[in-house]
Amino acid sequence: MKRQMQFLAVMIVILVPFGLLDAQTMRKAPRIGFVVSAGDNRSSEELDAFKAGLQKHGYVDGKNIIIERKYAMGRLDRIPELINELVKENVDVIVAGNNVAIQAAEKAAKSIPTVFVTSLDPVAAGYVKSFARPGGNLTGLSYLSREISGKRIELIKYLIPKMSRLAVLWDMNGPGPVVAIKQYESAAQDFKISLQSVGVEGPNPNFEGAIRAAKKGGSQALIVVGNPLIAQHQAEIFQRAIKEKLPTMAEDSRKVTAGALISYGADLAELYRFAATYVDAILKGDKPANMLVEQPKVFEIFINMKTAKQLGVQIPRQVMVMANELIE
Repeated sequence: MKRQMQFLAVMIVILVPFGLLDAQTMRKAPRIGFVVSAGDNRSSEELDAFKAGLQKHGYVDGKNIIIERKYAMGRLDRIPELINELVKENVDVIVAGNNVAIQAAEKAAKSIPTVFVTSLDPVAAGYVKSFARPGGNLTGLSYLSREISGKRIELIKYLIPKMSRLAVLWDMNGPGPVVAIKQYESAAQDFKISLQSVGVEGPNPNFEGAIRAAKKGGSQALIVVGNPLIAQHQAEIFQRAIKEKLPTMAEDSRKVTAGALISYGADLAELYRFAATYVDAILKGDKPANMLVEQPKVFEIFINMKTAKQLGVQIPRQVMVMANELIE
């Protein structure tokens, strides 16, 4: 009987490390809330980049950290609900990659640190008190896309020197695009260019009507303001623009891969990789209130040469030289 008891004790010791301890380890693993704005449960460039950043700090999703994913499928109206779900699940940190998610986290997740990636000035938007001292429960990265609106118009002018009218396609329900259209209106005035606003609304945006309106309105090019709704339909948008012979300027390189003519903006994948650094610091005890809001120092130009050929646009040598990548 004694030998049987010793044998059972040995079996318990053997079984615990290979079963129960793994389960206990996973229960104690930090949980990161991540709202995937566009795409679906099969793909997300932002999430992939974030996971790659976590790995640099020794975290592997499903092993020593858990990423709680919520999929908005391009629906801005669903995002506050998804943030609320993460709050109820009591995640350790929330990563908010668009302005609707940031605003929702600011309201609902007051006790949960939030790392944001935003195209807005976070001070002007009210997310933080200052870049150096955020002062609250939010911090992260701002790529200030709206402040380089003039540069985008300048690049289009290089491609279409005689351009006098320019259209801007934007989601009228998106906080970021609402700021963007004002910035483009101001920049267009500086270049003495007439600006045509073509707004759409989800969940069933009429991109065909908007792009036709831009063409009929005499616009010679189209700027596409990025946000989750636009990202969900980007392939359709750029194919319709090509059909209407409208050159397109996008705000990030992924849109060029989808068919936009040219883009000028920050490397978003690098921003999400860097967001993992904030998460690591917070998990180790740092407070968002004292963590500097970072900004990218480099902006990239991508050009789709296939789209240029389809549109009959000749890319000037001076623009080709500036480009970070030419997509054939």
